[in-house]
Parts: sequence; structure tokens; C-alpha cells
Amino acid sequence: MPITSVEKDPGALTITVTAEFEVPLRRLWDAYADPRQLERFWGPPTYPATFVRHDFAEGGRSDYYMTGPEGDKSAGFWEFLSVDELTSFEVRDGFSADDGTPDPSMPSMRMVFSFDETPTGSRVTTTTHFGSADELEQLLAMGMDEGMRLAMGQMDEVLADLTSFTAGDGTRTQIISDTLVRVSRVIRGSVEQVWRAHHDPELLRRWLLGPDGWRMATCEVAANVGDTYVYEWETLEGEHRFGFTGELLASASPYREVTTEQMIGVDGPSTTNELTLTPVEDGTLLSILITYPNAELRDQILATGMTDGMEASYARLEEQVLTAV
Repeated sequence: MPITSVEKDPGALTITVTAEFEVPLRRLWDAYADPRQLERFWGPPTYPATFVRHDFAEGGRSDYYMTGPEGDKSAGFWEFLSVDELTSFEVRDGFSADDGTPDPSMPSMRMVFSFDETPTGSRVTTTTHFGSADELEQLLAMGMDEGMRLAMGQMDEVLADLTSFTAGDGTRTQIISDTLVRVSRVIRGSVEQVWRAHHDPELLRRWLLGPDGWRMATCEVAANVGDTYVYEWETLEGEHRFGFTGELLASASPYREVTTEQMIGVDGPSTTNELTLTPVEDGTLLSILITYPNAELRDQILATGMTDGMEASYARLEEQVLTAV
């Protein structure tokens, strides 16, 4: 059991949980920064978590839900108040209503996660601040104390898995639900480099080339919220062409943007793509959460070889672009 102490201070309205692990500080920090790892321990074993958004930066937000053994779901959110890489991060943690907004009937808490090196590895200290004694007692009565113990008891196994979430492991696609798919890859480069490579037309033309034998013919980047982007590819002979267009819905440089996407000349609903960039040990974790209108379209697009195509592009980004910028 990694937890070394649990201290309840009714006077200060806090609960402090300390846990130590025999891994480097960077490894422990990345377990919280990477939603693929975080959802493997944030939640008791019988109520595993699924993160559908995780903006690990000041001003960012995470949305998640826990699924019980009977399929029941309990949703929550984090609002990031501060992030000091490898040192601490602070969030407002609360419960979400069915529409994703904060549940006004439930209390929210301020949580501070502090990280330190130890002689044998690293330590995370989680201090939860409650708004009142009644809120503290209410959440303790709901099993918060025991839930945190069970959740953190799963971290040793997550941290021991050193190969599943590293650079060079390729592009991974995870089906989250009938309408949600998460595409993830660790890219060797800084967040700023990867962001620039996604927004500089000259750089985009060097790595986002489409299938073999094609070139990027049109590269109109959406610079501001509300702008439209247009990406088109054509064969080297110029005989065939296809492309995508969409609107920039939200942007927080250099770590997050949300766009719509629709194939040019094809009727039907669009997808919504949420790009998040997070610094991790081996470079930048690129995560794209894709929202489809239904499972049928999701499966159709995945069957086209989307993951392999994205991996070819990201490998080209590393090898031919990021090494030169």
C-alpha cells in the first residue's frame, strides 16, 4: 500500500493523504498528467474512471465519470487553478450534473497535489480543503476517505508499467463510448514545437501529406475562434483530390483547441475534435478526443485505417520537422 498517512484536521477543514512510490518524480507526475494513466487509478476498483477531457494546465479543465458495477455513472470535474510542473497542481474538484455543469446540490472542494523526491523515489501529498464542517462530514459519510485509499492502492501497478505510455510506442486509438474516441501519441518535441507544427502552414505541408503519392494542395489554417480551416490533398499528378474543412470553436495556445471536421463535398454530420498537448517525460503527449454523431459513423471512419494514417503523419512530424525547428 503506497499510502503512508491520512490526516484529518476538522479545525482546518482538511484531509491530507501522503503516498510514496519507488519511482522517479517525473514518472509519478506523468501519471497525473496523462489521462490514459490517471483513469487507471482515479476511482476505486469497482468504480473506474473515464476522462473525456483533461487540460493539464492553469485555467484548464478535466471532465470524468466513474462507472459502477451496475453501469451507474457518477460524473465529476477538475478546474485547474495552478500547475507548477513537477512541483504541484491545484484544482477545484466537484460533482457534475447530467449536462456536465457543476451539480449545485453537491459541495466542491479545493485539492492541492504536491510532489517531492524521496531517498527511494517520490512522494505525492494530496490536501483536500472543504468549505465547511458540514461538507467535510457529508463527503466522509459518502465514503470519500475509503474511496481515496482504494484508488491510490492501484497506483503501484500503473507506475510499474514503464513501456505502455512512452515515445516510440506509436499512435493508439481508444474507443470510450458509442460516440467518443481518443487518439493518443507521445511525440518527441516540446509542446510549443508541436503546437507550431499544427498551425504553421509551411510546417503542416511538410508532415501532413496524406496517403503515399499525395501532396497537400490547400492549407488554410484557422487562426482565431470562428475562423474556418481548409485542408486538401491531391495526387502528385493532380488527377484526384479530397479534403476536410471545419470551424475553430475554442483555442488556448499552446495546449488546447477544439474544431469541427467534415469531409469536403460529402453531406452528413461533422465530428468535433478536441486537441490537447501535455508535456511528459519523453516529449509531448498529443491527445485528440473525437466526438462522432453515432457509432455507425465512428466505425466507418476507424475502418478506413485512420490510426495507421495518423501514425505515418506523426512519425514524419518527428523525423522531418521537429528535428529541424
